[in-house]
Amino acid sequence: MPVNSEAYKKIAAELKDKNVTLVAVSKTKPVEDILELYQLGQRDFGENYVQELVDKYEQLPKDIRWHFIGHLQSNKVKLIAPFITLIHSVDTQKLLREINKQAIKNDRIIDCLLQDHIAKEETKFGLDEEELKELLTTDFKDFKNVTLKGLMGMASFTDNAEIVRKEFQFLKSLFDKYSTLQTTNYKLQTLSMGMSSDYKMAIEEGSNMVRIGSLLFGERAAKK
Repeated sequence: MPVNSEAYKKIAAELKDKNVTLVAVSKTKPVEDILELYQLGQRDFGENYVQELVDKYEQLPKDIRWHFIGHLQSNKVKLIAPFITLIHSVDTQKLLREINKQAIKNDRIIDCLLQDHIAKEETKFGLDEEELKELLTTDFKDFKNVTLKGLMGMASFTDNAEIVRKEFQFLKSLFDKYSTLQTTNYKLQTLSMGMSSDYKMAIEEGSNMVRIGSLLFGERAAKK
């Protein structure tokens, strides 16, 4: 399915007016499709699979800002640490420690979001409320090469808009709570929530970064 350039232009303009960052979710999409959006001005792209991301990074313009939005295994961090812009899916202190370690090796500071489990589905990854509190009240003196920029969450996959809205509201309440408690260790500025089916509602509930794929690229191809 070809890139929907008209939809992209409309959504990009709408989000720019609202000061919301658009991450174009390009997982499983060919480099030609990414280049098409790049030529229209898009620079933030999101990927779920490490090797696919590395392959695309090597083939595409180096001013692209790559976002890793999938579940990240600690042993794969080293592959993306040299170039990743933002890791959305930090869900353990172990993973954060490994990101910091690889950032030191690459002489970089890597920006991260903490992924919170707000959905009803058990299959979704993320921190629960207690785990988030524990991580954000950790002494971060050993994590000098990572910056916690905010929170990310994925709502339930449901047609019940009220459930989705309540999940977004819950994540926003956590974001607000820890934004007011910010220390020298972190400064929460980014709230990444909302995808193709629910991004407008997410923005209504306070999101300032949305991850949109199928509206721009068409439905995803199956991962082989």
